[in-house]
Formats: sequence, structure tokens, C-alpha cells
Amino acid sequence: GITATPDGKGYWLVAADGGVFAFGDANFYGSLANMRLNQPIVGITATPDGKGYWLVAADGGVFAFGDANFYGSLANVRLDKPVVGITATPDGKGYWLVAADGGVFAFGDANFYGSRPPGLLNKPVVGFGG
Repeated sequence: GITATPDGKGYWLVAADGGVFAFGDANFYGSLANMRLNQPIVGITATPDGKGYWLVAADGGVFAFGDANFYGSLANVRLDKPVVGITATPDGKGYWLVAADGGVFAFGDANFYGSRPPGLLNKPVVGFGG
């Protein structure tokens, strides 16, 4: 996964093991590289001020770093398909997760606007951009 800094002069990359790599004006706020994860990390999204970020795992587990607040996760929910992406709300007080089958899950101040009903996708969803 990748997410840009608010001014577009840097970005963070996240690896499947939870390692985070900061480039340009992006600052490092922590990672999961030395943690045992139940599922691989599949996405990252930055807070609006760029002073934090969230990581999401395929099982819907969410991990907050820097000034990112934790608003909930799907880590203890049985999912039909794995989570493939995350994006923050404009004010950073919530986020959405998306699963490969088009399921969308809202946390914090993120509103739920609907998701793709099961069986209607020809190919799986692969990400979620903000």
C-alpha cells in the first residue's frame, strides 16, 4: 500500500509484514515489522495533517500510529472475503474499509453509503483510494 502526505511532497509505503517506509517529507511514526500478525497488511491511509497513519490487515485489523485514532476494526468479525483497502474521512475522525467482494465498512464519523451486493462483481475489488 501507499499513501501521500497532504502536500504531495512525500509518501509512505507499507509492506505485507507491516513495515512502513517514509519518503520525501513523510515522517515515520511506527510500524508492525517486528510484530506477529494474524494476516498480512494490505493498506495504509494518512491522517489529514500527515502526522499519522492507519494500517489495515486482510482480516480487517486496524492499527493507528502518530496522531491517528483507533475507531474500530473487523479483526473479530468473520468476513466472506479479505479486506483490501482503507481510506480516511476528510477530517480524519473515521475511516472506511473495503473487502474484495465490495463490502464497505464504516468506522468513526465515516458514513455508510452502501456496498456491492454479494455475487455482482466480475472481478474482486483490489483497493480503496481517498
